Amino acid sequence: MGFTVNILGAGLAGSEAALVLAHHGISVRLIEMRPIKKTPVHATSDCAELVCSNSFKSLNPHSAAGMLKDELRLLGSYVFKVACENSVAAGGALAVDRKAFSAQVTQLIESNPLISFERREASDVYAEADACDALIIATGPLTSDDLAASIIDLTGSGSLAFYDAAAPIVVADSLDRSVIFSQSRYEDGAGDYLNAPMDKEEYEAFIDALLSAERVVARDFEQKDLFQACQPIEEVARAGRDAPRFGALKPVGLTDPRTGRRPWAVVQLRAEDVYASSYNLVGFQTNLTFPEQRRVFRMIPGLSDAEFARYGVMHRNTFIDAPRLLDSSLRLVGGRAKDVAVPVFFAGQVSGTEGYVEAIRSGMHAALSVVALAKGISPIQLPADTAFGALIAYATDPETKDYQPSHVNFGLMPPLESRIRNKKERYAAYADRGVKSLNVYIGELKNAGLCKDRD
Repeated sequence: MGFTVNILGAGLAGSEAALVLAHHGISVRLIEMRPIKKTPVHATSDCAELVCSNSFKSLNPHSAAGMLKDELRLLGSYVFKVACENSVAAGGALAVDRKAFSAQVTQLIESNPLISFERREASDVYAEADACDALIIATGPLTSDDLAASIIDLTGSGSLAFYDAAAPIVVADSLDRSVIFSQSRYEDGAGDYLNAPMDKEEYEAFIDALLSAERVVARDFEQKDLFQACQPIEEVARAGRDAPRFGALKPVGLTDPRTGRRPWAVVQLRAEDVYASSYNLVGFQTNLTFPEQRRVFRMIPGLSDAEFARYGVMHRNTFIDAPRLLDSSLRLVGGRAKDVAVPVFFAGQVSGTEGYVEAIRSGMHAALSVVALAKGISPIQLPADTAFGALIAYATDPETKDYQPSHVNFGLMPPLESRIRNKKERYAAYADRGVKSLNVYIGELKNAGLCKDRD
C-alpha cells in the first residue's frame, strides 16, 4: 500500500494492531524495548506477555466481558484466537497457558513478512513519528521513563501513574490436597478451581499477619494511587477486616467436603498452564516483601509447604487523560497533536482503558482507524451499545471527570428502552442489543473494505 506504521510496544494491543495492519497490506515497524531494556515484572522478551494474571475473565455471552470476547471473535482478532487455542480450565472464564500464548503470538509477529520487529527502546515520540505515515503508541503500563517524558510533552497534560499489583504463583505439587479441594462455585463435584478453606480462627490469624507484614513500599497508599481492580490483598484488608471475605476470599457457592459446610473464607487457586503444574492465588495481588509473602501466605490452609514459582509484585501503570486527548478512533486530537507531522493513535492501557481483552480490542480499533486513514476514508463509528463502543464513549468523552481506567461493564452502556428489573434478563437484553449493533458495524466495515476475510 506504500504506507508505513510505527507501533511502540509489542504487548497485547501492539501485537494485535500489527497483525491487523499487516492483514490489510500495510507495512509495520513493531518496536519493543525488551530485552534491550527490561522491566521489573516481565520474565521474557516475548510479545503479549501476561504479567498480572492469566485470566481473560468471563466467557458468559450475557456478561460485559463475554460480550467483548464475542466482538473479538466476530471481528477476527488474531491475539484472541491465540488465547482460545492456548486456554486452560478455569470454569466459566477464559484463562491461558501464558508461556504458550505469548510464544505463539511472537511466532505470528516474527513470521509475518509485512512486520519488521525491532528490539530497541523508543524514547522520542517525535523522532518515531518522523519515520512513518502513522504512529500507534501501545507501550502499556510500564512505559519507560524517557518515553513517558516524551509522551508528557506530546500530550501537554502528561500521563498519570499509579501502582498495579500482580498475584503470586505456587507450584501444584507443593499443595496439600488433603485440605485443598477442587470445586467451582455453585457446582457439584470437582471443578476447575482449587479451594483452600479457612475457619473463623484461621481467617482472623491470617488477617492479623497480613496487616502487620512488611511491605515493599513502606507507606499507606492513598486510594487514588491504586486501581480498584488490582488492589493488593493487604490494602483490601486494611479497608476492613472482613473486606477480603466479601471479595477474593468469599466462600459463597462452595462446600468443604471435610465438613459438608460452607467455610468461613476460601482462597481460590487457578491453573497457570494446561498441565496445571502451577496455580495463581486469585485476587492476591500484593506489595508484601518476598519473605513476608512466604511467611504469611503459607498460613493459608493447604499452603503450609507451598513452593512459590513467582512472588507477587507491584509495578507502575502509566495512562493518559483520554477524555481530554483522544477522539473515538483513539487518535490524538488534544495536546500537541498539531505539532506532529503524522497522525498519532494510542492503544492498550496507556490509552486509559483497563484489562487484557480491552487491550486487544483497542489495538484492533486503532489499527482499523489507521487502515481507514490509509484508504482516505473516515473511520467507522463504533456503536455505544456494543461492549467496546460503550468503553470508548466513556473514555473519550470530554465530560468524563476525574478519569480512571475502566474495564468494559454494563454501567457504561446506554440504558435499555424499557426498564428490566431482573438482573439476568437485563444483562441478556444488553448482550442481544449489542450483537445486533455489532453486526451492523461489521457490515459497514465490510462495505468500506475495512473487514477482510481471514486466511
